[in-house]
Amino acid sequence: MEMTVQLTIDCSDPQRMVTFWAEALGYVPEPPPAGHTTWRAYWAAMGVPEAELPAGAGDIPESIIDPEGRGPRVWFQQVAEAKSAKNRWHFDLKVGGGRDVPLDVRAQRVDATVERLVTAGATVLRISNEPGTGLYAAALQDPEGNEFDVV
Repeated sequence: MEMTVQLTIDCSDPQRMVTFWAEALGYVPEPPPAGHTTWRAYWAAMGVPEAELPAGAGDIPESIIDPEGRGPRVWFQQVAEAKSAKNRWHFDLKVGGGRDVPLDVRAQRVDATVERLVTAGATVLRISNEPGTGLYAAALQDPEGNEFDVV
């Protein structure tokens, strides 16, 4: 039996999250299925009652996909409540190349990614660079406060 994985992230502003995480992951906004101009039009054709769709839902892409088809689909589900505590999952964006790569090179790669993501809306929480550990990593938050790491 074949299985696919979708990661669903609750959020208040799906478009902002689509824009940010597409940039962060190298993904693209998922177009609506063929024959439909929007996801909302697709859902309506599938029989989803209008009352089940929040205002604006599906009018713009609310999911992102890996253009190479390797990674999971990520859907940003609009919810009314705001994030209220530390997330119990997070992304690790592994850009450094692993411990076989010299620490200074890994640090340059991490810093370049952090700079790009801060420009896209992330906030830096901390940089981990303890002497003798061989670790260089950054903890960030996305535009809605979800934590993630760049290593």
